Amino acid sequence: MAKKEDDVRTRLQGAALELSRERGYERTTAAEIVARAGVTERTFFRHFPDKREVLFDGEAMVRAALTASIADAPAGLGPLDTLFGAFRSFQPALEDNWSYAKPRHKVISATPALHEREPAKIAALTDALTAALKARGVADLRAVLAARTGMAAFVHATLSWLNDPTAVWRAYRSRP
Repeated sequence: MAKKEDDVRTRLQGAALELSRERGYERTTAAEIVARAGVTERTFFRHFPDKREVLFDGEAMVRAALTASIADAPAGLGPLDTLFGAFRSFQPALEDNWSYAKPRHKVISATPALHEREPAKIAALTDALTAALKARGVADLRAVLAARTGMAAFVHATLSWLNDPTAVWRAYRSRP
């Protein structure tokens, strides 16, 4: 994606988050988001299929980074160690996104209409991790179990990090 397109997405995300924090997600319209971002509604819908998705953007980047890390993991590494290595490799991206992730989490937590989207995104990511493990030769049931277990740990660690950004990563770093 071109730099200009990244900037537009970032401005739309920032505007959506600011407005959702100021007046609540449900009282924020796509028209207000585009006005704050300085773009047209057509531009908004070229980047995001709906208002909810602007707060959930990034799934494809997370999936690509984690599955690439799984594919590049050393041969002979077990599925959970492979996953935890992938999660650790993604840590810098999470830390770089702290200023957006923390308020985004607060908006999602405070908005029942957004609660169903988060588990759907997690399930899709878990499926991608399962497929990446299977591509490494991990048996079906073992890949599913490892992906679900690893994803549960990653989600828990991420939520804990949002509450205390120092404690969780110390635990990840201490793992072999």
